[in-house]
Amino acid sequence: MSQYRVAVLFGGVSSEHEISLLSAHSVLQHLNPEVYTIYPVGIKKDGSWHWYRGSFDAIPTGEWENGDTVPAAFCPGSGMHGLVLFEQPLRTLEVDVVFPVLHGKNGEDGTIQGLLEAAGIPYVGCGVLGSAVCMDKIIANLVMDAAGIDRCEWDWMERCDLPRFDEIEQRVAEKLHYPIFVKPANAGSSVGISKAHDKDELRRAVSLALEHDDRIVFERFVQGQEIECAVRGNEDVHSTLPGEILASAEFYTYDDKYVSGTSRTAIPASAPKEVLERTARIAERAYKTLCCRGLSRVDFFLEKDTGRILLNEINTLPGFTSISMYPKLMMNEGETYGQLLDSLIALALKKEKTT
Repeated sequence: MSQYRVAVLFGGVSSEHEISLLSAHSVLQHLNPEVYTIYPVGIKKDGSWHWYRGSFDAIPTGEWENGDTVPAAFCPGSGMHGLVLFEQPLRTLEVDVVFPVLHGKNGEDGTIQGLLEAAGIPYVGCGVLGSAVCMDKIIANLVMDAAGIDRCEWDWMERCDLPRFDEIEQRVAEKLHYPIFVKPANAGSSVGISKAHDKDELRRAVSLALEHDDRIVFERFVQGQEIECAVRGNEDVHSTLPGEILASAEFYTYDDKYVSGTSRTAIPASAPKEVLERTARIAERAYKTLCCRGLSRVDFFLEKDTGRILLNEINTLPGFTSISMYPKLMMNEGETYGQLLDSLIALALKKEKTT
């Protein structure tokens, strides 16, 4: 007999909808049905929620939307503490914990976390504050700067600053020097990111980034290794040694991550052990500083010429696909994928008891 009732949220309204489908498929395949009663809950791009009762294999392609579904939602303040099914008669599926396998907007930004808090249902991953802070690269960078956590030089602008583009370009070019990376402040999976080599490319990069958010981050190009740590825990926090991204493109693009499959990883990263261990300690410190709980992937650059360890960003719900770094790093330490999921659910239930 199963012990816990787990709702797995997937899809969503963000530009990372398709990635969520891939991640959720992996999670659903590795949850032990003898331990969990599993309720897949899909969110379509129009924002509608549905309890899905078909084959997990229809999820990655999006075909689940044409399958056996029931409109559903979590209702704050209802006292139902479960998934409300909008069918006749109205009924509720009791849920012990939610695993929000959602990336980007409304998934990693504290929105779904706030909904679940209001509904009184435990959930996997970071809380409202940690999710919101880490999702917004401008706020996260300001916090890291204030805490003395090394990162590459950066700057930012808002959509309303566009009439001042020439002035901003001059400031950014003098501060960061070309080439410059341009990123939406609130997006992930390399969506909307460009590498600009001159003013014209910067203008185009800004236009692309503004398709995904109203605020933009500029970052100095760092020549070096891209390394990532998997961090887990609530009060007691542990980071793996970092793994290394061996991108096949000029930088680690969306296509490189999820479409072409040509990027490679090395676990652990190719660096002296002392550097790897120091990176893991910085990852733990950043995780705590930015109020993370449950899990996060902490990304770094190891600068080639200086040897500096520069924190890039924290992902509070990283990819969980078969090629994603977070589960691969954890599995490299001796866990199975299923055991990793068990530990994250246990942390969610423990977090609920201590808050």
